[in-house]
Amino acid sequence: MPRQRSSATTAECALEKGLRRRWRLGERAIEGGIFLASLLAIVVLLGIVALLLRQGLPIFSYTPPWAFLFGTRWYPVSEPPTFGIAPFFVATLWVTAVATAVAVPVGVACAAYLSEVARPAIRETAKPIIELLAGFPSVVMGFIGLLLLSPLIQSMFNLNTGLCGLAAGIMLSLMSLPIIVTVSEDAMRAIPDDFRQAAYALGATKWEVVRHVSIPAALSGISAAMMLGIGRAIGETMTVLMIAGGALAMPVSPTAPMMPMTAAIASGIGNAVRGGLQYQALFAIGLLLFLMTLAVNLVADAVLERQKRKFQR
Repeated sequence: MPRQRSSATTAECALEKGLRRRWRLGERAIEGGIFLASLLAIVVLLGIVALLLRQGLPIFSYTPPWAFLFGTRWYPVSEPPTFGIAPFFVATLWVTAVATAVAVPVGVACAAYLSEVARPAIRETAKPIIELLAGFPSVVMGFIGLLLLSPLIQSMFNLNTGLCGLAAGIMLSLMSLPIIVTVSEDAMRAIPDDFRQAAYALGATKWEVVRHVSIPAALSGISAAMMLGIGRAIGETMTVLMIAGGALAMPVSPTAPMMPMTAAIASGIGNAVRGGLQYQALFAIGLLLFLMTLAVNLVADAVLERQKRKFQR
C-alpha cells in the first residue's frame, strides 16, 4: 500500500509539473504575441511618420512654413502656384469646435443617465442602439446631412446654402456620440459603489451624487472619451467633404461654407501630380493633422496625470 501511494504521488507530481510546463509555454507564447503586436504597431506608426515627413517637408523649400501655415490663398494650378492652408485650418477648428460642443455635453449626460438613473432594462436596450450609430458609414451620414440637416439650417438661419461648417459639425457630433457615451458610461459604472453609498448616507440626492461623485471620479475615462470624440471629428473626411460647403475662403463663422483639411486632401489628391508641389503640400497638410492629433493626446495625458495627482492627495 505505501508503495502504491508513493507511486500515485509521484505520478501526480509528474502530471502537475507537466501542466505547469505547458502553462509556462502558453504564457510565453501569449507574451510573445502581445510583444510582436505592440512592435508592429510602433513600426507602422513610425513608417507613417517617416512617409509624411519625406513627402511633406519638401514643400517648405518652395513655400516658407509661415506662408504655408498662415497664408489665405490656395491656388495650386496658378503660375506661380500658391499654397496657404489657413482657411483649411480654421475650417477644421470650426467643425471640431461645433462637434465637441454638441457631442460632449450630450454624450456625458446620456452616459450619466444610463449609468446612474436608467433601469437595467432601459440600459440594456438603449446602449446597443447608441453603439449602432458607430457602425454607420460616413458617406451615409453625409447623405443624411445633405438631405435633412442642410435644408433645415438654411431655413433657420436664412442662408444662401445649408452646406456649411455648422451642418458638418452637427453630423460629426452624431458620429462621435457613440464613442463618448460608451466610454463614459463604462468609466462611471467602474466606480466602486461604496462612493455612491457614502454620498447617499450623507444625505446627497441623485443629482448631487452624479455631479459631485460619479462624474469627478470617472473624469479620467470621460476625458479619454472626449479625446476619442475630438480625434474622430478631426480625422473624418467624407461627411465634411459632402456637407461642409467646399469653399476656399476664410470662414468667419460656423454658418459659412468651408473646407476642412481632410476635405482638402480628399478633393485635391486625385488631381495632384505624384511628387509635384501640390502633392507635397497635401502631404504637409496630413503631417499637420498628425501633429494636431498628437497634441490632443498629449493634452489628454496631462489632464489624466493632473487628475491622478488630485485624487492621490
